[in-house]
Amino acid sequence: MNFFNKNVRTSFLISTVVSALLFTSCVNDEEYYNPKPRGYFRIDLPSPEYQVFDTAFPFGFEYSKSAFIAPHESKDAEPYWIDITYPDLAATIYISHKVIANNLYEYTEDARSFANKHIPKADDLLELIVDDPKSRVFGKIYHIDGSGVASTCQFWVTDSIQNFVRGSVYFNMMPNNDSLAPVIDYLRNDVLHMMNTFEWKK
Repeated sequence: MNFFNKNVRTSFLISTVVSALLFTSCVNDEEYYNPKPRGYFRIDLPSPEYQVFDTAFPFGFEYSKSAFIAPHESKDAEPYWIDITYPDLAATIYISHKVIANNLYEYTEDARSFANKHIPKADDLLELIVDDPKSRVFGKIYHIDGSGVASTCQFWVTDSIQNFVRGSVYFNMMPNNDSLAPVIDYLRNDVLHMMNTFEWKK
């Protein structure tokens, strides 16, 4: 009987020690746990190839072969309003056109205000000036940085006499611009190419 009790006590002591060691091991694992850095899905971007938008519109430019152009369909749409849609990137560049009638300053200020609306969620806003007197292409490009910014690139271009065009880039999803950074850069380069090839029809 004494032998049985002694074995029970020994087994109890062994199980208690093992449990304590396991508990200590778990605590140490949590104490020294190193979280992994946040990762994002890989986005395969198409190679930058371009085609000419050459129609009866008062303007033309080169745009990505990965995109297609369709008339803007909102109820407020005016002539020469178009959408340049990237189906694989879930993004659209919205283009609107206005005829100048002694109100160029009003249009440029409206464009600046639209860009500035994103400042509360922006980390930085960079303005690039477009100035080509020979082709009468003048304008600005706004690069807007920030993880929650809805439109990361906006622009306007004018001949300063008759035509004013404004554009803005939007994604068809909730903005998470940290993960979309490669796509944002890709679209900004497309906008730069568009502006470098922009021309007015005579």
